[in-house]
Amino acid sequence: MGNNQKDVLFGKTLSQLEAIVKELGMQKYTAKQIASWLYRHHVESIEQMNNLSKANRDKLSALFDIGISNPVRIQTSVDGTKKYLFRSLNGSFIEAAYIPDNHRSTLCISSQAGCRFGCMFCMTGKQGFQGQLSTGDILNQVRSIPEREQISNIVYMGMGEPFDNPEPVMQSIELLTSDYGYGMSPRRITVSTIGIIPAMEVFLEQSSCHLAVSLHSPFEEERKRIMPVENAHSLAEVLNTIKSFSIDRQRRISFEYIVFKDLNHSERHVKALAKILNGIRCRINLLRYHPVPGIEFESPSDEVMERFKEALEGKGIITTIRRSRGQDISAACGLLSTKEYRST
Repeated sequence: MGNNQKDVLFGKTLSQLEAIVKELGMQKYTAKQIASWLYRHHVESIEQMNNLSKANRDKLSALFDIGISNPVRIQTSVDGTKKYLFRSLNGSFIEAAYIPDNHRSTLCISSQAGCRFGCMFCMTGKQGFQGQLSTGDILNQVRSIPEREQISNIVYMGMGEPFDNPEPVMQSIELLTSDYGYGMSPRRITVSTIGIIPAMEVFLEQSSCHLAVSLHSPFEEERKRIMPVENAHSLAEVLNTIKSFSIDRQRRISFEYIVFKDLNHSERHVKALAKILNGIRCRINLLRYHPVPGIEFESPSDEVMERFKEALEGKGIITTIRRSRGQDISAACGLLSTKEYRST
């Protein structure tokens, strides 16, 4: 990714670019020109920014690299899902999953290398934490896959906890949705969290992207056993935070719920979910558990999944069963891991 002593331009917001050009004695409008080259024209070198003077290009080149990198490995599933392995600026490895599906194509991107929260059912959590991603690292997953132009939706559901890396995540959202950046509708972007406050409040206040909360159990003690974050940010706090915001009808709040055999799909769970979600206009996405080596959990049968879905719908909760994709290449929910690449 070039000389590591240099800063990188890719991932800089317009205000950051304006500060750079001011410091280098360039005209303020140069910042918009640079942003256009980076996010609209997808240049691979500063030299290609041909409406900048040679002197300005030389000034930039002395201090900056573009800062993009191609995937180092690509795996393709039998169902068409693709998993891309990238090396981040700090040398860690991260994964992104591209999921084509009829009229939409979703890219699932990572916000950290590994994860520090250790949810019991998650392969990324078992990997541990290798470092934060920069704004450029996050966006590079979008910029540098061959299907870039086909992406209709982006979900921050890859490796890491987005709200444990809040500034780069919020800056990447600004670049994805702004007129000077990629110009995506925020309604095509979903950020998933296990419930990190106050970063979640900042997100709800400053963006209009969709929010997905990893729920997995309505009971505090049960949730603590599988999600240690419950000790720091309780589900009750998370739900109260969401209820404190006026969520417009265009914005979707969803709860991700991995169903574990004989653990979290009883009538007791149905009643508790209906109670705690009362007052939140939302949906529940039921996910099958994908086996992780060394973890005892199992996935229930399709019949059990359907019965649980019907019971929740009977309580007036919009409920869907999410189809598993990319399981054969470990691209499905909870399976992203780059453990084997740590020493590469």
